[in-house]
Amino acid sequence: MLRAYLLLCVSLFSVPIMAATEMRPDKVWLLIDTKAKKIEIKKGEQTVETLEHVAIGRGGAGLKAHRGDNITPHGEYHIGWIGDKSMFRRFFGLTYPSVEDAEKAFDKGIINEGQYKRIVRAQELGVIPPQDTPLGGQIGIHGLGNADARVHEVFDWTHGCIALTNSQIDHLSQLVDTGTVVKIK
Repeated sequence: MLRAYLLLCVSLFSVPIMAATEMRPDKVWLLIDTKAKKIEIKKGEQTVETLEHVAIGRGGAGLKAHRGDNITPHGEYHIGWIGDKSMFRRFFGLTYPSVEDAEKAFDKGIINEGQYKRIVRAQELGVIPPQDTPLGGQIGIHGLGNADARVHEVFDWTHGCIALTNSQIDHLSQLVDTGTVVKIK
């Protein structure tokens, strides 16, 4: 009940500029399957390409409980920013945490009312959500950079991101841009 009231209060004082996600047949979006360890590059509902052997967080995938838990979050995000000079070659930063992440965390007492409102407000404005709450941030898709490719092939090694080989991230960079929808399951 309190969450619904807070959401109503925040939404009364802002005008959302990011439209709801549409699965248009001409727009590329990404489906990351954390169990199969692959990224499906999709247009509408059609898979046009698959990138295999991705790595996820050391803590697996699911609901992130706090910063530093090494869990890759499940949910729907967008590419919020692109770092071409990353130590991981390229970094596609995701709009994590989402309002859904914030609702769950607020209900569990992980974040406070002010942090919840900041995340909701960011989504309504179509900007990158705060990266400094107890939920953490800096979740994205990146390459290996100078990391050992053999480690990447053997186990999940990130702090919650999705990692690809350098050639895979270079290829992906030709297909996506800021605003691209990314669904992690």
